[in-house]
Amino acid sequence: MSPEGPRPGGRSARVQAAVHAAVRALQAERPRHAITVPLIAQQAGVTPSTVYRRWGDLTELLADVAAERMRPDAPPTDTGTLHGDLCAYAEQYLEEMSAPTGRAYLRDVVASADPGRPAGRCDTYIRAQLEIIVARARGRGERTPPVGEIVEQVMAPMMYGILFAVTPIAHPDAARLVEALLTRTAVPAGAHPAR
Repeated sequence: MSPEGPRPGGRSARVQAAVHAAVRALQAERPRHAITVPLIAQQAGVTPSTVYRRWGDLTELLADVAAERMRPDAPPTDTGTLHGDLCAYAEQYLEEMSAPTGRAYLRDVVASADPGRPAGRCDTYIRAQLEIIVARARGRGERTPPVGEIVEQVMAPMMYGILFAVTPIAHPDAARLVEALLTRTAVPAGAHPAR
């Protein structure tokens, strides 16, 4: 599969949809260690060789499904300020990804041997959402930090907290990360300074 995914329509898209649906159904009814490629293939109505040929192994398939499930289905909340939008986005992301299902998705994506595919797609999703937030703020005349800085100073620490920290990161921590970023980059919370 190319990094862009299969061509719209056709057998390739049908196979991907059937296999993804089979994985989701099996994940809902049994633990991860009880899910196998032959079981997925049977549920999807394809041969195991089709799954292996397309995804390589179970780890890559689970990473692909997880990345697809992490695709945003709506633009980020518009609160009227950069500070509010970033806090809302960070808190929602933290809530979703620190839940057991979200952590499982993250673990599957991180387990992929090809970080450019599932992990790269997740990075693209996050950056696209942040670009919307930044573009809206600029349209209101607010100064904004670069998206890369938001990723490094807000999203990356949250991801570390979700995946590795003994004490879970909480909503107030997400807001503090946003406030620290905006303070460092001289973008006061709720301010509308000229560009």
